[in-house]
Amino acid sequence: MPAASIPVIDLTGADEGGAIQDNIASALVEAAIEHGFVYIRNTGLDIPTTAVSGAFDISRRLFKLPTASKELCKIQKNNHGWAGMRVETLDPKTQRVGDPKEAFNFGEFVHGKAQQPVPAELAADEPQIGAFFDLCYHLCLKLNDLLGIGLGVNPPDFFTAAHRKEAGPSGSTLRLLYYPPRLDTDSDGGEDIRAGAHSDYGSMTLLFRLAGQAGLEICTRDGSWAPVPVLPAGTGVENDEAPPILVNIGDLLSYWTGGLLRSTVHRVVFPPPDAADSAVNVTPGESTKDPRYSIAFFCHPASASPLTAVPSARVAESVVKAQGEGKAIAAPNKVMTAGEHLYMRLQSTYLDLYDKT
Repeated sequence: MPAASIPVIDLTGADEGGAIQDNIASALVEAAIEHGFVYIRNTGLDIPTTAVSGAFDISRRLFKLPTASKELCKIQKNNHGWAGMRVETLDPKTQRVGDPKEAFNFGEFVHGKAQQPVPAELAADEPQIGAFFDLCYHLCLKLNDLLGIGLGVNPPDFFTAAHRKEAGPSGSTLRLLYYPPRLDTDSDGGEDIRAGAHSDYGSMTLLFRLAGQAGLEICTRDGSWAPVPVLPAGTGVENDEAPPILVNIGDLLSYWTGGLLRSTVHRVVFPPPDAADSAVNVTPGESTKDPRYSIAFFCHPASASPLTAVPSARVAESVVKAQGEGKAIAAPNKVMTAGEHLYMRLQSTYLDLYDKT
């Protein structure tokens, strides 16, 4: 199956204003509407390549720690901490067991210090992790600013203001992920899933991947699955110092814009144990049979932010059109806050952590 058709955008010049900024903002919005995903070329200006490689180095060391060290930092209802194998169930409607992966979620840092338990072996790395969190946060502010410009929001910083740290605590999360290679026990029942089909919770997600490590797929508009290569062929990024950053729209931003911006369902898969790579959705040169590491930054507005109507003529027109077609997103009886929206989603993912009611 051919790879997903996802645009590649270079943000160079996005801070300069004028026609260059408008063109980048327009391209970003169109990608968010049509695909829900976009590659951001990593030129190193917003997030240095050394910062990305350093974060992956920390991730490798973290997941090699003894289970006892990670257990001391077990994930809590605030969505911070370590989630072990099979703890998270991203597709609870169809999955019999949880995802075969580990994750470690970091919440916001204060002066380079995590506000949650961190394995003692990584205590010296906290400032570096916090600095990477901040780099991701500032890139998301830029992207929110561009979305506001591209949608003609008035005031244009409507989204950005809600995401600034000054607006209060948020659900923004830096997540380190480790997917071990397939084990013989994973083949029972035809288990091919590394992370169940899901859409992300927040405003947007930044995803960092390593060349050669495949597995990510998105659900296309016709309902089929298409692989999302780390290095999209023919786009000019193959020789870049670092792979592009994959950005996708989350449920909250889709809800906030009345469904105009698309939150696309995606998953991470294994090939069947006895299948050749050519027989499954794997881009040449990539493998789903080896350990896989990725890093995701989930960007959220301040938890107290009310998800009121976006002041944009384009968003309003889209909502009216959706209502006419019977496709409008159902609105709750009261205005939901960003924090309430996140809690609703977390309840369905961590089945054993939250009260079933």
